[in-house]
Amino acid sequence: MARLTAEMKEAFSKMKIFPVATSSKDGTPNVIPIGIVELISDDTIWITDNFMNKTLDNLKANPKIAIYVWGSEIKGCFQIKGHVTIKTSGNEYEEMKAKINKKNPALPARSLLIVKITDVFECKPGATAGSKLL
Repeated sequence: MARLTAEMKEAFSKMKIFPVATSSKDGTPNVIPIGIVELISDDTIWITDNFMNKTLDNLKANPKIAIYVWGSEIKGCFQIKGHVTIKTSGNEYEEMKAKINKKNPALPARSLLIVKITDVFECKPGATAGSKLL
């Protein structure tokens, strides 16, 4: 597993909406904007599924994910890749659901996507574009 650096964690904390990419088992891509994304530790991200359809289907068939971190207030950009475990019960799921229901009881918090970070890649243009950072 890869662990985000302090600079990456700071950039992550400034994000409001995260572009999140998945693909079906046959390779059909899907990208959605997600607002409820939480860095739990240096190598673990929680994503709340409130209304996912294709994304959830994709992850059930192919548990790989990419998350893009970029914004005007962030120096540079990077892409996080990881492996997803889907939880619909248990302590972690209940913790996430309680947080979401406290913020907005109308959100269903249908499942918790636990992302274990496997790789981080450079996204800024130049000689190092696409290079593996972690």
